[in-house]
Amino acid sequence: MRETEFVPVILGGDITTYSLARSFHEEYGIQSVAVSMRKSVMVSRSSIIENIVVPDMDNKERFVERLHEIAARYPGKKRLLLACGDWYVRLIVEHKAELEGEYVIPYIDLELLDRLVLKDSFYQICEEVGVPYPKTFVYDCSAPQPLDFDFPYPVIAKPASSAAYHYAKFEGKKKVFRMKDEAELSAMLDKLRASGYDYKFLIQDTIPGLDYNMHILTVYCDRHGKCRFFSSGHCLLEDNAAMGVGNPVAILNDVDRELMEHARRFLEHVGYTGFANFDIKYDSRDGSFRFFEINTRLGRSNFYITGSGFNAVKWMVDDLIYEKEFEGEVVADNTESLYTVVPKDVLTTYIKDDALRQRVVELYARGGDPSGLAAAFCPSIQKKSCVHDPLAYAGEKNFVRRLYPAYFMLKQRKKFRQ
Repeated sequence: MRETEFVPVILGGDITTYSLARSFHEEYGIQSVAVSMRKSVMVSRSSIIENIVVPDMDNKERFVERLHEIAARYPGKKRLLLACGDWYVRLIVEHKAELEGEYVIPYIDLELLDRLVLKDSFYQICEEVGVPYPKTFVYDCSAPQPLDFDFPYPVIAKPASSAAYHYAKFEGKKKVFRMKDEAELSAMLDKLRASGYDYKFLIQDTIPGLDYNMHILTVYCDRHGKCRFFSSGHCLLEDNAAMGVGNPVAILNDVDRELMEHARRFLEHVGYTGFANFDIKYDSRDGSFRFFEINTRLGRSNFYITGSGFNAVKWMVDDLIYEKEFEGEVVADNTESLYTVVPKDVLTTYIKDDALRQRVVELYARGGDPSGLAAAFCPSIQKKSCVHDPLAYAGEKNFVRRLYPAYFMLKQRKKFRQ
């Protein structure tokens, strides 16, 4: 089969979508299909993306029907179906039997998905295999109970099911809450229950430290359940918007064998296949790394892998499209590079660790700013840089879209100052 005989079908329209499409274009020179619920400059004006707008794509009753319609547009090709949101992953997995005849699906089955993405169950598996995690109290929103736990306020509160939480609507909704006392926590839980969210909410011990105590680890497990690739990163700065809290906006690639071994033990224990992405925080109180959660897909910041020279999507394509057998040692991403979706001055202002800030300055000095206007019209700046902005792509042919990264950086600068 020739490499042009498959098409990536990506459900989403954000940075995740563009990052994946760019990775496919860099490796195979192909155009991806992005299925979004509305038009956005991010994907609709891109020369590397065919954007199909489907306003009701998150409608559970119409989801499979829409995917059948999209598959019919690409006869004779293998279609690799990718999701850029947890709710899309769940919908794909729930309808796997209906979709497998038309799509190659790189996601685990429903039973394992429920064990992993429901964070209370995730921590039970961590306990089984000896992977450290934060102290956690599980609050069941369907049956109110006393807030009785043995760690102090302030506490972190977050949904056990991101997919179910996607549909919850209430004033003050955030991706993650930091609660100063029981009164504040109880008030939020009351509003949450009234919204119709009836699953579990996790109350956790607050691990001390700023954004740069966070780490990310991405692993690819082949179709036989063996870990084949690891890429770890040191988060330098995170998003500060209400629904973006916890999303890294800057990552420095690193290699951490301890984290890799924890992840390997966990994933091979459950028989995982495909990409897994772990959020981890360093706990200075005892020197441990605490595993917070697993994402059963490539995350929003997935381009930190491709930017470092290890194209993320190639692992999926080799395994699931070409059905290659992997041989030899497990591959670990060991290239030092900086992933960022914020400007250099935001990084040097808000990264509080002197050594990490200096490392950022040094990496910029080794190349140009890939997001600047000069880079938009001088691809060599992007190619020689050790700094990688997923939105600034030298292979982009649309004039307006080539200007977009500079505009996006202006918005990011304004957001952080606010």
